[in-house]
Amino acid sequence: MSRQANILQTARERRQPLGFSLSEYLRGLDWVLLGATIALVVYGMLMLYSATHADTNISSSTYYVRSQLVGLVIGLVLMVFLSVIDYQWLARRQIYIYGFMLLLLVITLFAGSGGETVGANRWIELPFFRLQTSELSKLLLILSLGAVLAEGVQLRHRFRFVVLCVFYVLVPAILVFLQPDLGTALVFFAILTVMLVVWGIRLPHLGILAGAAALGAVMVLRVLPSLGISLLREYQLQRLTLFLNPESDPTGLGYQLTQSKIAVGSGMFTGKGFMEGTQTHLNFLPAHHTDFIFAVIGEELGFMGSVLLLGLFAVIIWRAFRIARLSQHMYGSLIAAGVAGVLMFQVFVNVGMTIGIMPVTGIPLPFVSFGSSALVVFLMAIGLLQSVHVRSVSGRPR
Repeated sequence: MSRQANILQTARERRQPLGFSLSEYLRGLDWVLLGATIALVVYGMLMLYSATHADTNISSSTYYVRSQLVGLVIGLVLMVFLSVIDYQWLARRQIYIYGFMLLLLVITLFAGSGGETVGANRWIELPFFRLQTSELSKLLLILSLGAVLAEGVQLRHRFRFVVLCVFYVLVPAILVFLQPDLGTALVFFAILTVMLVVWGIRLPHLGILAGAAALGAVMVLRVLPSLGISLLREYQLQRLTLFLNPESDPTGLGYQLTQSKIAVGSGMFTGKGFMEGTQTHLNFLPAHHTDFIFAVIGEELGFMGSVLLLGLFAVIIWRAFRIARLSQHMYGSLIAAGVAGVLMFQVFVNVGMTIGIMPVTGIPLPFVSFGSSALVVFLMAIGLLQSVHVRSVSGRPR
């Protein structure tokens, strides 16, 4: 390249600090992903209003929606910001991201608030926002673990490196588990699994990890309790097994699951109608605006409404894996895979526990369940996907 061409290119980059013009940025966006995300957020807001507008314990019918809108505004701003910046800049700050995540979790463990959850420390109170640090930690883990795996791509054949990555995830997972938040701790390992697969882990190594996980589950659920040692609280043990027979405790922990299955089943093909769900509005279904909001959807919008919701999730997950394939850098592929893994795991477990085929673990439905922190984090994740996509289709990775 000539000296004059170098000068012209330098001048353009000074005018465009991120290396992209506005037109290039707009052309590089994944508009299908963006459209599906907006549709899902609107869907969630409507169902949140339907689930809570008749709640007698709140001062206004829009109380929960207004609170969720705060998270929506913050999340949209951060989504745009993350879509513009160079995602590879984050890879070079891996140690700071990981350290910040651990610091947040430690502060939460010792100085956090429990909100509506008795005996739990899961939130940090900010002036206008209550941050659930375990939700933010999902994204921070994806960013930091992705950098570690991308840097160690030549070490795929070394099982020792894989084990180190497991411990890398185990530390924050234990801190989340101690809050206590078993569901989110399990999400961390779902992230690890999907990212390892995309990274290219050898099948024998993956098999060893799967066997170790199964053995660990048997030890925690069966062997240790028989010896009088319990790593899980009593209600956590019951939640993990009660879905097999909720009728054994119809007025206790099984009540929620039983009422949820009744709500979903009563919706049949087209549902009872928007804001017409009797299980919800007559207060038969607890936690209908958080972990069990899919039951509200099933009752009011029926099979058709549920298929629409799952279809939107399928589009977002498909686009995430597509971005992972298009990315010209391993780090971008791993970020996209991590986001897809979180969505797949949480949707499957949340919907599964609502209809009685999965244990009740307290995992919310992304973009739909009430929770400003979760909404902000998932919108940030969409912003990161867009950042990878823009730099992949432009042909000018930075």
